[in-house]
Amino acid sequence: MSAQPSSPAAARPAARTVSWSDAGLVSGEAVELDVRVARLGSRVLALLLDVVVQAGIAVALAVLAALAFSALPFGFVDAALTGATGTVALVGLLVGYPVLFERFNNGRTPGKAAVGLRVVSVDGAPVGVRQSLTRALVGVAVEWPGLVLPLLSWVAGVTVMLTDRRGRRLGDLVAGTLVVHTRAAAVWRPVPTAVPPLVGWAYTLDLTRLDDDLALAARQYLARVHQLVEPARSRLARGLWAEVAAVTTPPPPLPAPETVYLAAVLGERHRRAVHRLHRTRAVTAALWPELAPVPAAEPIRPAAPEPPRPGTRSAPAAPRPAAPADTPVAVSPAPAVRPAAAPPTQATVPLVRPPVDTADRPGA
Repeated sequence: MSAQPSSPAAARPAARTVSWSDAGLVSGEAVELDVRVARLGSRVLALLLDVVVQAGIAVALAVLAALAFSALPFGFVDAALTGATGTVALVGLLVGYPVLFERFNNGRTPGKAAVGLRVVSVDGAPVGVRQSLTRALVGVAVEWPGLVLPLLSWVAGVTVMLTDRRGRRLGDLVAGTLVVHTRAAAVWRPVPTAVPPLVGWAYTLDLTRLDDDLALAARQYLARVHQLVEPARSRLARGLWAEVAAVTTPPPPLPAPETVYLAAVLGERHRRAVHRLHRTRAVTAALWPELAPVPAAEPIRPAAPEPPRPGTRSAPAAPRPAAPADTPVAVSPAPAVRPAAAPPTQATVPLVRPPVDTADRPGA
């Protein structure tokens, strides 16, 4: 008997799906958790925030210690008491601070909580007190602040974090812990729309019985459908479409995948919601105009005056704006008025009066 050659499909390696989960945590039901490990950048940011909080606590403790020492009798406070108090405060800040917060705040210090990080065990269980104490002691000794060879220990710690597959530092390796992200990376996707053959059918749908919970479930399925595999993807699509079809009418006019039906229903629901919102805003603007935002009007700039054409009169100058009442106005002398030239007429002949004879007058 000769061995049969394997099929090309079996010989090809399985395609790897791109996923955000790289922590390698598995639940009790043998399901891989979608959890990302914290790398160098996010952990350094969380450390800086914790250093700021610790500095504030140190200042507050110093003020309280100064007030307490000032209330003690003279001669009771010496160098030994001051040094012991400083040592206890330093150990409490560097060791007690992370241990207490990780124990009573679900594995999160204030800096980690602000960045969205959490300390867990390598198997995903909550971190214990011994694990927190171990990682804190190792961190203080060889990482931060690094009491043993500070510069060399810093370089060693950064090198370990960069080379480890899950970004763990020396304290995590010794204590068996792991720092993960608590905020999942979400990818925003557009609102689904109906394909052209189903646009008319979607316009006639009765969506009054489609509640928000069912619409949200369908929306989340469409957003994550590319992450699902068969046969779970088809089974979930059939179940969702059965629920949606039971509360919507009329039925679809042509056969298509359930995912296409769901996208058409959600797209039409979104279109109606947007139309309803615009109509409500128009009614509100008509009833209460003062509540409607007024768009800023652009200032109108006067056009440059055109030069007068030859043989035409120039346009009158624009009136100047009136000056304020308290501004002195300079009065210029009025220009001399010249008499207008007489219009040209026909040549006038001088009037010559005849001489008067005085002998003809009576009494001459």
